[in-house]
Amino acid sequence: MAEYFFILVFALVALVVVLGLLALSAILGPRNASPQKSAPYECGIIPQEEAKGRFPVRFATIAMLFIIFDIEVVFMYPWAVSLDQLGFFGLIEMFVFIIILAIAYVYVWGRGGLEWD
Repeated sequence: MAEYFFILVFALVALVVVLGLLALSAILGPRNASPQKSAPYECGIIPQEEAKGRFPVRFATIAMLFIIFDIEVVFMYPWAVSLDQLGFFGLIEMFVFIIILAIAYVYVWGRGGLEWD
């Protein structure tokens, strides 16, 4: 339990610093709100329509596909680091993994999941 003492001390110091900075910001920060500051603002252009507009489902689908394939690539880093220990078996296993990813990619591509319009 003694080896965790410094981690606990570090966590407590971090918590005190964060809370202290938030308190200083609330106490010393300017509070002069105006209608102009409360107006929505994006890229220097005043919005022409409400923010409650609909977004196409395709956007969310492509975002989820990107996250899924991106996370799968993260699994390749530990494999690359330990390839010497895994040997030929590890190489074959990674080829199987990449083939499964390729099949999923071709399936999504064929279903039109990567089409933006």
